[in-house]
Amino acid sequence: MKPVKVGICGLGTVGGGTFNVLQRNAEEISRRAGREIEVAQIATRSPKPQFETTGIAITNDVFAVATNPDIDIVIELVGGYTVARELVLKAIENGKHVVTANKALIAVHGNEIFAKAREKGVIVAFEAAVAGGIPVIKAIREGLSANRINWVAGIINGTGNFILTEMREKGRTFDDVLAEAQALGYAEADPTFDVEGIDAAHKLTILASIAFGVPLQFDKAYTEGITKLTTADVNYAEALGYRIKHLGVARSTPAGIELRVHPTLIPADRLIANVNGVMNAVMVNGDAAGSTLFYGAGAGMEPTASSVIADLVDVVRAMTSDPENRVPHLAFQPDSLSAHPILPIEACESAYYLRIQAQDHPGVLAQVASILSERGINIESIMQKEVEEQNGQVPMILLTHRVLEQHINDAIRALEALQGVVGPVVRIRVEHLN
Repeated sequence: MKPVKVGICGLGTVGGGTFNVLQRNAEEISRRAGREIEVAQIATRSPKPQFETTGIAITNDVFAVATNPDIDIVIELVGGYTVARELVLKAIENGKHVVTANKALIAVHGNEIFAKAREKGVIVAFEAAVAGGIPVIKAIREGLSANRINWVAGIINGTGNFILTEMREKGRTFDDVLAEAQALGYAEADPTFDVEGIDAAHKLTILASIAFGVPLQFDKAYTEGITKLTTADVNYAEALGYRIKHLGVARSTPAGIELRVHPTLIPADRLIANVNGVMNAVMVNGDAAGSTLFYGAGAGMEPTASSVIADLVDVVRAMTSDPENRVPHLAFQPDSLSAHPILPIEACESAYYLRIQAQDHPGVLAQVASILSERGINIESIMQKEVEEQNGQVPMILLTHRVLEQHINDAIRALEALQGVVGPVVRIRVEHLN
């Protein structure tokens, strides 16, 4: 049987790792795929690739790969929305299968791309788009296919997790750790996608679609960053028995699907609360399997390459199969996708951590308790600290039971209007992940 010819578009960190692993483990990969896999063409902006590419056609035009009649599978590793979308659609139009690690592309344009792929009878594989080397997409789409998935919760951005770990373990400020993350290459010069939750929301959008069988709807995901977190809140959470993580949560409820990324208090004894540094982890709760945890490297040259090549092997195995009998892109057959709505954040339910800076006056705590009680918000615990010498204020930390977000929003507005409360109330959601 003739070799399957592959074109790699993008020879950066992930592209270089993919090329290296394909060359190093060529024999083992071919044994698993059942056919020899040959890198026949590479598109790169570098005039002199830092890899041994003798005998491989090199071009600086990614579309030359997409239109090359000799190429069977295009691996898209250029990133971004625009060129990547054009490249993938061009490859599909020319009958090529596609493997991509581009979470932004899939989250935003996946519905269009998958529809075109079905029309042309080709596969678009994207395991590496979520959580780097962790095969969580395959686990949900195939390994847990007997389950009705209840919720998915994940630490799916290594940069944010590194920052929060350093803040907790070493008492450092957000800005200080961010600067180090940029120096180490964990964060980009513009870290917005990482620290504001956009990167995690791209990944969570994909996980939610696969878990619940709904179309990709990134524009409806709620995102909240970690830029306003202080070491004080990290320490107070620790004293209460919690860790703060930048968590993505997708939960199916009778009213709709929660799709949200935000700082979250998690009980310190949960396994996922002890995922530190740049590592990623995803918990999946199904009605039959219960809770499972997938942990590993969420980024990096070879961990991500591992997922790219796993997809490549799957595509090679399925190339000769009937398109109607392949594993669906989003786990469910296209005509079986659900119209279950994505809920606005105000309709989501959570427990809450509230930190209130109050003047050292009698009666303030009673007023706070009254405001919460009037709105049906039950207090789980209260921690009142000593008076701060520099400003004469008393920090009050409260944990509530689960309540709708719209009720807590109303309560916070009332709390901030109290004469004895100084500045904005800090609110962080709490998830016990039982």
